[in-house]
Amino acid sequence: MQKNETAIVTIEDIGVNGEGIGRVDGYTLFIKDAVIGDVAEVKVTKAKKNYGYARLMRVITPSKDRVEPVCPHARRCGGCQIQEMSYERQLAFKQAKVKGNLERIGGFSPEVTEKTMDPIVGMDEPFYYRNKAQFPFGTDKAGNPVTGFYAGRTHDIIENTDCALGISVNKEILELTLEFMKRYKIASYNETTGEGLIRHALIRYGFKTGEIMVCYVINGKKIPHAEVLVEKLSAIKGMTSITISPNRNRTNVIMGETYETLWGQGYITDYIGDVRYQISPLSFYQVNPAQTEKLYGLALEYAQLSGYETVWDLYCGIGTISLFLAQQAREVQGVEIVPQAIEDARRNAKINGIENARFYVGKAEEVLPKYYENYAKEHSGEHAHADVIVVDPPRKGCEESLLRTMVEMEPERIVYVSCDSATLARDLKFLCGGGGYRLEKWRAVDQFPMTVHVETVVLLSKIK
Repeated sequence: MQKNETAIVTIEDIGVNGEGIGRVDGYTLFIKDAVIGDVAEVKVTKAKKNYGYARLMRVITPSKDRVEPVCPHARRCGGCQIQEMSYERQLAFKQAKVKGNLERIGGFSPEVTEKTMDPIVGMDEPFYYRNKAQFPFGTDKAGNPVTGFYAGRTHDIIENTDCALGISVNKEILELTLEFMKRYKIASYNETTGEGLIRHALIRYGFKTGEIMVCYVINGKKIPHAEVLVEKLSAIKGMTSITISPNRNRTNVIMGETYETLWGQGYITDYIGDVRYQISPLSFYQVNPAQTEKLYGLALEYAQLSGYETVWDLYCGIGTISLFLAQQAREVQGVEIVPQAIEDARRNAKINGIENARFYVGKAEEVLPKYYENYAKEHSGEHAHADVIVVDPPRKGCEESLLRTMVEMEPERIVYVSCDSATLARDLKFLCGGGGYRLEKWRAVDQFPMTVHVETVVLLSKIK
């Protein structure tokens, strides 16, 4: 097929990014916003030798799994990729995605993945779940400030102050901010020229405490007439923290390296289970607290702690999983590369009266091998041992040097929490292929409904 050609296709499958897959005379087309089972007219936008990409022009016969999206901007916005798909179908797609990667990349047989699989953990209410949102600011053709979300694969802002995945108070905060900017002629940041002041608004919300944080990322040192803005924001019920984070770099990185408190305190608090956390503008904290509690509950269940274990928690962030584990382990060692996160982790341990968790700043792939090497030197060749290792890496997964050290430490169990099932499958292939571990069970958790992303918790046990 050629670019700009049109065709009628039946959507037969779903790609890993949520796009519908259809074929025309054996030629494969990937079609955004198409749902498996749709019969649709499409227009080719990019043609390769054996496959291409097409735009959905119209749905001729809708799939039984097609639903009307809650958000009117769903198709244009880059935040939700599969809102037109029924939630039941989304869950089935995500489970199949993880299972497919474990088989195709990890080399596990369908019999093994089927036998070890527990059903995906979905949500009762798959909307309004995000406790954090970052809204970019821009300027419309009339010169007025606007905010919303970027259109898919662009930095064009789709105006929207009422995201269906976020909390209702976002709308009030954003509209109040836009009104303030218009009144005092405060310009939005312009990525092209590097001029303008307001870059982003970060809003965080504690679902269990009701506490609200607003942090403005600014291209400067201060906001003119900030006292007026603070007065209006502080009147909102639950407002706890109003801050600014200067960021004058020409970069796609949203937050600056520091922040300054304008009103209230520099953090909010929230709970996961019985553990209380302080969350600053720069803290990493899972965006879906309801599912996070289920996710960490699974990690704790898989760890099978009796109170006597030494546990290593790699990529521990602000200690969210570590403090969960510490309640049932002898001791927990947490490792994280971000110094601010480790400060938060130590503070969170103190807040909760947890004294058996220690935290180290550094790359997990450097800290653990170095610890292992030094332990042998200091203990006459005796090897360092962990009873359980929990790993929750970024999307790129674990470096092989870290996996090798994990194997050498011979933990009875490895609990792997993953946000990318492709790199998860690659790492499991190493650990189970020749590392001496066996896949015991795994379960997907729908942490991000309406998007293609999914978390997975895996239990590996050492082969005796």
